[in-house]
Formats: sequence, C-alpha cells, structure tokens
Amino acid sequence: MIYAELAPRFPQIEELDAALAGYLCEPLPWAAAYLAGRAHARYRRAGGTRRSTLPDFFIGAHAAIEGMALLTRDAGRYGTYFPTVELISPA
Repeated sequence: MIYAELAPRFPQIEELDAALAGYLCEPLPWAAAYLAGRAHARYRRAGGTRRSTLPDFFIGAHAAIEGMALLTRDAGRYGTYFPTVELISPA
C-alpha cells in the first residue's frame, strides 16, 4: 500500500525502486486485509471522514497481524483501531 502511495512522486518505477532499495517488501496477508476492512467499516460507521482512507487501515492491520511496530503521526486513530500495535509517535 505504501508503494502505491509513493508512486505519484516518481516519474519512473525504476526511480521509486531505487529510492526504496534496502527496504523489505512484505505481502499483505489475507488476515490483515480482513482486519483492515472491518476496522475501516467501524471507522466510517463512527462518522470517520474520508481523510482516513482504506490504505491507512491496511497499514495498521498489517502491523497488527505481523506483530510489527508502526511509526506514525496519527497514534490516536491507530491506537483506537489497532490496540495491539506498538506505536512509535514522534513528538
């Protein structure tokens, strides 16, 4: 999901790949996709705006399913919908 969000900033795929050299590319598990969809639906039912798009929920769910920490400036939302994820939030 992050790859797709970065793509508009690079005119060529090779440039994006070079910028991400050394980073690990992990496939999104089905369980994470399911969790993301459920959490996003809860968010929308609670009156959540479109500012928080589904890809943000894929990121949080992937971290939850894989037991990864998440670096974010939106600790409140991630903490609400993915309470098991360790959040690293810069001050």
